[in-house]
Amino acid sequence: MTESAELIDCRGLACPEPVLRTKQALDGVAEGVVAVRVDSAASRDNVRRFAESQGAAVAVEDEPGGGWVLRIAKGFRCDMPGPAPATAVDLPTALLVTTDAIGPEPELGRILMRAFLGALGKASTLPAKVLFLNRGVFLTTGGSDVLDILRELEVAGVTVLSCGTCLEFFRKRDDLAVGQVSNMYETVETLTGRYRVVTLS
Repeated sequence: MTESAELIDCRGLACPEPVLRTKQALDGVAEGVVAVRVDSAASRDNVRRFAESQGAAVAVEDEPGGGWVLRIAKGFRCDMPGPAPATAVDLPTALLVTTDAIGPEPELGRILMRAFLGALGKASTLPAKVLFLNRGVFLTTGGSDVLDILRELEVAGVTVLSCGTCLEFFRKRDDLAVGQVSNMYETVETLTGRYRVVTLS
């Protein structure tokens, strides 16, 4: 990729600001290369996933002093006939989980949650994404009794995402045991995008 791309410095910025600045830069070019400098693994992964979700190609380069530069190529492709637009039935499912227990009774709720996620792994159609917000991040971090189930879902191709702000709030970021750290912009894009959203709260 070209070295002449304008460099957007997102070091030290909290999520979702690196993704928002990347979006603004990509929106401003029809075809070209955008370079984004970040200094956290979460920002690196969030920016990469966002850019790829927009159909761009991404190359990630380590910087000698620490951090990364993502070089994002937009628009360098030929137009080809694509599939027919998806109907509501065809849309992939995104599961939004905002709790670590189903219902008001905590002990029963944890049993139900494990049973639900276990059954989800055996469903004929798996969700494309499972997003964990609020107390939902207790399910993806150390001490959770559903880590084995979530790892199996991930191996099966399900994207497991945990809210970075929620992990920080509960002081659980270092305890993340499965999936990736996400941000609110990615959550909004999923919930308002081409997904059939199911909420578990």
